[in-house]
Amino acid sequence: MFTNNEIEQQVAEFLLQIKAIKLQPNNPFTWASGWKSPIYCDNRVTLSHPTIRTYIRQQLVAAIQDKFGSVGCIAGVATAGIPQGALVAQELGLPFIYVRSKPKEHGTGSMIEGDAPTTSGKRVVVIEDLLSTGKSSLQAVEALRAAGYDVAGLAAIFTYGFDIADENFKQANCPYVTLSNYNALIKYAEEHQFINEKDVNLLKQWRENPSTWGEIAAS
Repeated sequence: MFTNNEIEQQVAEFLLQIKAIKLQPNNPFTWASGWKSPIYCDNRVTLSHPTIRTYIRQQLVAAIQDKFGSVGCIAGVATAGIPQGALVAQELGLPFIYVRSKPKEHGTGSMIEGDAPTTSGKRVVVIEDLLSTGKSSLQAVEALRAAGYDVAGLAAIFTYGFDIADENFKQANCPYVTLSNYNALIKYAEEHQFINEKDVNLLKQWRENPSTWGEIAAS
């Protein structure tokens, strides 16, 4: 059985190795929110690498069983959480559903796709690929609760570890678990020469003040 630290480091290694995570402290990315960021994460890349895809699936399953115990359904968050969630559901032999980012504009107008009964015994774990503020993930959690599901919690591949995410999940009374995180990633990246000491300082500064980091870095 791997320790949590070993899993965090292994996942960090995989994500850097296949460039699912890119670090560019001196040439930052621009997120949809407008934030300037020295890191870009696209965990959908893992789906194209069978060995890594299998490892992530197995570790998500283990994390779910350890953190949430017995569950009756897996729900993916559209869009990146859908394939990861389907893989986990297959491994566990459970029904799979997914939650849209907004209701259908035609037909039933529902946000939830799939056919899993919302009986009291049907505890569901939500699967996400990446956590930033947690806003979109918790929108899916609330949609499931509104539809009658008993949400046990959420599992994701990676988190930036923002304080606001912790607060949002706490306020929503939704526990969560991730396979790796920003601190583990930076530690691995520095130890294996993906970044230098100056880069580490910039990355740590961003982690503390992501919304204003771009202004500071440009000054």
